[in-house]
Amino acid sequence: MNTYGTLFKITLYGESHQSAIGVVIDGMPAGILIDQKLIKADLIKRQPGAVGTTPRKEEDEFDITSGVFNGYSTGAPIHLMIRNQNVRSQDYDHLKKQPRPGHADFVAEVKYRGFQDHRGGGRFSGRLTAALVAAGAIAKMTIPFKLSHQLLSVGTLKDLSKIDDYLQEIASQGDSVGGVIQVKATNMMVGLGEPFFSKLDAEIGKMMLSIPAVKGVEIGTGFEGASWLGSQFNDEIIDHEGHTKTNHSGGVTGGISNGNDLLVKVMIKPTSSIQKTQETFHFGTERMEPLDVAGRHDVCIARRAGIVLENVLAIVLADQYLMFKAYRP
Repeated sequence: MNTYGTLFKITLYGESHQSAIGVVIDGMPAGILIDQKLIKADLIKRQPGAVGTTPRKEEDEFDITSGVFNGYSTGAPIHLMIRNQNVRSQDYDHLKKQPRPGHADFVAEVKYRGFQDHRGGGRFSGRLTAALVAAGAIAKMTIPFKLSHQLLSVGTLKDLSKIDDYLQEIASQGDSVGGVIQVKATNMMVGLGEPFFSKLDAEIGKMMLSIPAVKGVEIGTGFEGASWLGSQFNDEIIDHEGHTKTNHSGGVTGGISNGNDLLVKVMIKPTSSIQKTQETFHFGTERMEPLDVAGRHDVCIARRAGIVLENVLAIVLADQYLMFKAYRP
């Protein structure tokens, strides 16, 4: 569905080429200073401009139409809207008959019986992550934790000082690459998470995998630890606050935050829309035919996805933090 959260609840709306996208935030405590400069700064981090990012540039100017008065949250739902202005819908007309490989075009056509807005990917577009970034920026205003993100790799490249040359080469081939991003939360506390089915790491995984292009999530050491011994993986406690010598569990034990840094690694798949011609089924002619995807797309969406993942983590932590406080005696 389109709503996430228990106490800090967001409802996402809009499509890539509709007039606007946006979010309604319910459960925001009253009296929180709403820093619109922080919202704007986070939205700018998501925007293209670097080598390997889309030529489509939206200004992402937003309007807050409710829930804020004199700069502070009122306790009413906050509605934040972002206009879509730089659209070229004609680039997508041919995809109704020949869906793009790797995209949701085909499954959306079947599920919604052709009534979906297919332009720019519609409801499945990464464009909607702008509204999530804005919601996450507001979520940061409610929590005491510090969040950050780091791009670890793109494609086969580990030395990111060479990223521009690498992505230019990939672009010259008409292709794309993915990447791995680490998101970190510091100044953490013990006790966030509601086992059994609202474990902190489970909620993080759910929200991260809700983001377009995310295909894998690791908490702490992750899959690498499958080949380790228990004596290697276990995090030995070193003080009465629960700090540990290592942090292979990524700050979560038994689905509950343990006070160590929260570490999440996320795999972003290669952008599905590429300039290279692909052979794929055409539902009009009922045979395989060449497909040239028009439109404006990222060579490596991972290059600007970090702030999306960071702010989605903020949304999860805001919800869990409010639940923690609600259950405190």
